[in-house]
Amino acid sequence: MTKEEFIKDIRAGIPDRLPEPQPYDNTINHAPKRKDILTPEEKRLALRNALRYFPRKFHAVLAPEFAEELRKYGRIYMYRLRPVYEMYARPIDEYPHRSEQAAAIMMMIQNNLDKAVAQHPYELITYGGNGAVFQNWAQYRLVMRYLSEMTDEQTLVMYSGHPLGLFPSNRNAPRVVVTNGMVIPNYSKPDDWERDNALGVSQYGQMTAGSYMYIGPQGIVHGTTITVLNAARKRLEKGEKSIKGMLFVTSGLGGMSGAQPKAGNIAGVVSITAEINPLAAQKRYEQGWVDELHTSLDELIPAALKAVEEKRTVSMAYVGNVVDLWERLAEEEIHVDLGSDQTSLHNPWAGGYYPAGLSLEESKRLMADEPQLFKEKVQASLRRQVTAINKLTARGMYFFDYGNAFLLESSRAGADILRPDGKFRYPSYVQDIMGPMFFDYGFGPFRWVCTSGDPRDLETSDRIATAVLEEIRKTATPNILGQLDDNIHWIKEAGRNHLVVGSQARILYADCEGRTKIALAFNEAIRRGEITRPIVLGRDHHDVSGTDSPFRETSNIYDGSQFCADMAVQNVIGDSFRGATWVSIHNGGGVGWGEVVNGGFGMVIDGSEEADRHIRQMLLWDVNNGIARRSWARNKGSMDAIRREMERTPGLCVTLPNLVDDDTINAAF
Repeated sequence: MTKEEFIKDIRAGIPDRLPEPQPYDNTINHAPKRKDILTPEEKRLALRNALRYFPRKFHAVLAPEFAEELRKYGRIYMYRLRPVYEMYARPIDEYPHRSEQAAAIMMMIQNNLDKAVAQHPYELITYGGNGAVFQNWAQYRLVMRYLSEMTDEQTLVMYSGHPLGLFPSNRNAPRVVVTNGMVIPNYSKPDDWERDNALGVSQYGQMTAGSYMYIGPQGIVHGTTITVLNAARKRLEKGEKSIKGMLFVTSGLGGMSGAQPKAGNIAGVVSITAEINPLAAQKRYEQGWVDELHTSLDELIPAALKAVEEKRTVSMAYVGNVVDLWERLAEEEIHVDLGSDQTSLHNPWAGGYYPAGLSLEESKRLMADEPQLFKEKVQASLRRQVTAINKLTARGMYFFDYGNAFLLESSRAGADILRPDGKFRYPSYVQDIMGPMFFDYGFGPFRWVCTSGDPRDLETSDRIATAVLEEIRKTATPNILGQLDDNIHWIKEAGRNHLVVGSQARILYADCEGRTKIALAFNEAIRRGEITRPIVLGRDHHDVSGTDSPFRETSNIYDGSQFCADMAVQNVIGDSFRGATWVSIHNGGGVGWGEVVNGGFGMVIDGSEEADRHIRQMLLWDVNNGIARRSWARNKGSMDAIRREMERTPGLCVTLPNLVDDDTINAAF
């Protein structure tokens, strides 16, 4: 397709003539069939809802086609409307636009749906099994048309993938406001999502899928590296002499989980990652994110033990069920240093976890046709998995939950995962590592995307970020020197680790001071022409402020407020009037629908003084909202961090907790 044809297709929105149906491509990793949950009357409603995107002249053709999609796949994706042009993040100037900010958002949307990036691109699912950008292709087409024609005096309103429309606003308002899954709390159970999504009225946006801020597996690899590195350091505290030669066993090579083998390599360990889906494993191998593919445990385990003996850094993928891997390791009493899991257990009944004893295809059939039996097999499989893990931890393995609802769903399955006091046997990685060491001090996954699409701009941004962090380190307090050193090492090595998949993007853990100074330095470089086009700033919602999630991001909040979502909601409201280009708030993400509320932003900086002001105002709030909340929860690191911020920031005055000693409390009862 020529550039002119691409522009014409974008501007057309819903085309005046229906495109021809496209063949179903079996070489693409497709979403599993969803279970048949709608009543006959609800199916009529779902069809009526889908057809409202189209003029009456198309209804006779599309009605039976969409009804067949609903029957066959459990959803109406409108495959006929999928564009024929290649989906990837083009340079910003290739998008038709009246607002440069809108063009940047178009670029981010297409990156989320790039076949090299997205888990199920034809079903508009970016990662996590159900993390959707849109519910159907009509929504995609309408959104791209709206973005191509909107001005900086308008705001596009998004309801769970549906573009409600363009509304008059002003230059300082967000260009897009996104909500996903904002259902009434009493109607937020997993089956409620299945029903609402099948009806076409709500969707699960995950964390960075439905907010257009996903940057491929790189988006999690820095945090995963930090986690693996510090988990390994815990082993060193127990007498281990070197990280080299440690064995790390985990699962998942899909969306975010695909970062694990690369993180293992950067940390310097031997890693084995199980993945049931051969297409997902092959994609990560071809992208260079995993070194070796193995289909036989008889072949894999000796190869891993040899690498351990040689203290050789290597990442291995087991193309098979993770339960078989764990049970074999336990049976042979193999010493495993570190263990975790990143199967999508926030979505256990619809493709997030595949039970032992069934093939991939058998599981897909069962989850759609016999959902109750499938659920029973998943829970039986979780019980087996936990039993094997318990045997290995008894022999010294350090196991941590990676925030994917593994502990939660295992407990619901009746696995031996609880201590006598009713708490989980194993810690969340946030409780042990990310919370007290990083989030409490404001360190989180700051990210940026070069809209030029030019790798040279990304290289320049890496050098700028490195210089900023090295300057900050000169006057940093001792309690954050370790974090800064790890992050400086990370950004220096980022280019040679070949982390880019899709857009020219980078992730770097930084605190408020670091994010602000890096962003201002980028803006100055754009102003000077050192960086050629605007940069999109953002973050993962897996951060100090973005997400209220009692079993992950806020699992190290112990004042009882870990089940409250004020922080995430306030975060988005505050970002929206301090300069964010777009904001998003989601129900669900990471640990499941109804289990978490998370908020995010994107900000386009273009070298202007206005962008300088937005950077200073918005990033200060975006980070310190979370630090202040964590300080009020009596987290020591956050209390220290917010005091330092108040000293350097005029106008910031945060309520600090008064601490009470245990004797006083105990004497009162």
